[in-house]
Amino acid sequence: MSQPDSTASAAAARASRGRALSSPGAKRAVVIGAGSFGTALAVLLARGGLRTTLQARTPEQAQKLDSERENSVYLPGVELPSQLRIEPVRAGLARADYVFLAIPSSGIGEAIRLLHDGGLASRAAIVSLAKGLVPPEGVPPTVALSAAFGPRRVACIGGPAHAQEMVHSGAGLVAASREPQLARALAQVFKRAGVVCEQSEDPIGVELAGAAKNAAALAAGATEAQGLNAAGAAAGHIFAEVWCYAERLGAKPESMIGLAGAGDLVATALAPESRNRRAGELLAAGVAGHEIPARIGQAVESLQSVPLLASTLERAGVEAPVTSALGRLISGELPLADWVALVRAVSPAPGRWRRPQPGLWRRLWRAFSSAERRAGR
Repeated sequence: MSQPDSTASAAAARASRGRALSSPGAKRAVVIGAGSFGTALAVLLARGGLRTTLQARTPEQAQKLDSERENSVYLPGVELPSQLRIEPVRAGLARADYVFLAIPSSGIGEAIRLLHDGGLASRAAIVSLAKGLVPPEGVPPTVALSAAFGPRRVACIGGPAHAQEMVHSGAGLVAASREPQLARALAQVFKRAGVVCEQSEDPIGVELAGAAKNAAALAAGATEAQGLNAAGAAAGHIFAEVWCYAERLGAKPESMIGLAGAGDLVATALAPESRNRRAGELLAAGVAGHEIPARIGQAVESLQSVPLLASTLERAGVEAPVTSALGRLISGELPLADWVALVRAVSPAPGRWRRPQPGLWRRLWRAFSSAERRAGR
């Protein structure tokens, strides 16, 4: 290789390291969205050493949070760190190194416009916390953000992270990006704040695992009164249907069975305060889908994301009878009894059988026998 090529390669490597934000110390983070999770995340980032600003939806909300130093509506009992700044959205993003979008997936399009108009620096990374799909096409949030800002600047956070517990006892997060150094930098921040954080290079898989978790929790809540077996079947069917789609997009199975998928589902299913499970229970009680957020007092992302998820699977040619039926249950088109009957009757397609390679069983037996001999059995 010629000397100019070597110089160019070194420069490109240095630029890549800069874009990946591999050294998070003394950097600035902005969290857009002061709901329960956004507030909890801002607290953790401040603890993790980032100079953090929490941007609230309105100037009035920002003033209230700043004066009380507590989010009494969404995260009561948690004192906001003195070093955490509070300001309204649109206060400016020019100095941010990280921007965390603690908003529903339906707001990603508006957030992209906000980031463009807010003077976002070219070095800044954008991190989505949403667990749903972006309308109208139904793409994962990191896909929409990557199209606007490039994949090397984009990441997402998944995993079981109940907001109240996260600030007191920790969580099991996943930081995913196609840029490994960005995922590593985010994981370092959370680990310094006392939170377990796995690194992943599969943002699409992590996001679809989160979307499946929300839908599965809603489905289980809507079916639980009919029996735990039915609730488990509903959740399992939805995970299987979403995985068929995720696999087509190149997602990795460990994203579904690890912290971002199965781990997050268990946390949601057990949490008494789970909005998605509670929304399912209210559906089963006959409450109309559009009335549920007011009953709960917060947005419930799955009520919007499930119908979009169902239509996305249909366009992709994925058979998803349970996800589709759940969308119709939300809209009021499908009676609860018909929903439960469908969940109990659906039989998934058989797994794809693959013939083992010739000699596989013999090799396995030899390996087992060798292990026994080494153990002195």
